[in-house]
Amino acid sequence: MPKPKNTRLSVFKGREARLNRAIFQSLALKGAQTIYDIHKHVKTFRGLKYTYYGNVNKRVRALQQLGYVKEVNIKSTKAGFEATEYELTARAYLALMLDSIKLEDLLNRIDEDVALEILAAMTIVS
Repeated sequence: MPKPKNTRLSVFKGREARLNRAIFQSLALKGAQTIYDIHKHVKTFRGLKYTYYGNVNKRVRALQQLGYVKEVNIKSTKAGFEATEYELTARAYLALMLDSIKLEDLLNRIDEDVALEILAAMTIVS
């Protein structure tokens, strides 16, 4: 049964969805990486073989602005430059988990106390 479209997170919607998911997957599997390393890994994914470095760069920076990716460290490259390493934030891991399970399953798994905490967090945001 396909997931209803209205419950999908905005980071996994639209034109950028496949690249966002690939960036998340790359960072989740390999840990902190530079944009160059992310680009190299993303190009190995099916359907993303011809992805430009500039597109990955824009997406990583956009995800950083949204709070899904954060800068961790600056490392020196072989060419003598400095490159920033990025890693996923807790928000990104939560987004991946929420995207992989159905809302109904989540409601069936949590207990009353967790449900109250979620409700409290949602009322603060609203």
